[in-house]
Amino acid sequence: MSFSSKVKEELSRQLSTARHCQIAEIAAIISLCGRIQISEHDRFCIKIHTENAAVARKYFTLLQKTFNINTDVSIRQGMEVRKSRVYTVGIRRHQDAIRVLRAVKLVDHTGEIEENLSLAQNVVIQQNCCRRAFIRGAFLAAGSISDPEKFYHFEIACATEAKAVQLQGLIRSFGLDARIVQRKKYFVAYIKEGSQIVDILNVMEAPVSLMELENIRILKEMRGSVNRQVNCETANIHKTVSAAVRQVEDITIIRDKIGFDSLPENLREIARLRLEKPEATLKELGEALEPPVGKSGVNHRLRKLGSLAEKLRNGRSATEA
Repeated sequence: MSFSSKVKEELSRQLSTARHCQIAEIAAIISLCGRIQISEHDRFCIKIHTENAAVARKYFTLLQKTFNINTDVSIRQGMEVRKSRVYTVGIRRHQDAIRVLRAVKLVDHTGEIEENLSLAQNVVIQQNCCRRAFIRGAFLAAGSISDPEKFYHFEIACATEAKAVQLQGLIRSFGLDARIVQRKKYFVAYIKEGSQIVDILNVMEAPVSLMELENIRILKEMRGSVNRQVNCETANIHKTVSAAVRQVEDITIIRDKIGFDSLPENLREIARLRLEKPEATLKELGEALEPPVGKSGVNHRLRKLGSLAEKLRNGRSATEA
């Protein structure tokens, strides 16, 4: 089971006790994956279609708990190879459909379909708890989360830009940075930062999935930190080894061309010590001198030897400037 399916399974079992929150969640599900059909005799019927059994079960349960009405459930197997099953939950009785549509504010008192997408005036989502429920229902109906082991991405696809803007506003009311992008015929409200996806799981009240994501994030951050440290240490070792090899080469040229006896005592001492300890760090070389010398002092002497070796490579005498 994918991580997204696990989240939906958990949310499908999370049922608000307050009727107003149940209505908000039903409103989101109908708004994002429902269809309202009107017969030639002005009889209303509501259907939601989903490929996720957990979503169909949650919608069925919400309708029973909130309105105590009967619903028709059907399952259709897709015709294409590996096509998912499609679950349809329908409210066929006109009076039941009208009750639900009026409760979720998708029809007005005259029976005209009118979806109120205002955040400020929509009574369905005025309370903070109802906003949580609406976002939860919207995710169940049309949302997905990527596998956090690979990358972080949370999204809810909306059929219209107005719905996406409404959903963006709801998510932002919890201090989260939701953005909108158009993808083919859909407008997608999405979040890409791992910490904010943790927060949106908290908003939707999915504690088990939240902890799983947090554990994955911690492990990924630890691995990243270790890798950065190893890379840094590897780079430093490579730099130290390369410098030591170059210094040994410089000192060897000086020894073979003019000998160490022509060098001042401080340079002669560090040259012999470097040849004896080619793997030693500058600090270790300085501590081995008598009296001990700091890293900057050792580096200064080795740079002088490097400059002298460069002159000898170019065929100039050691005394030339």
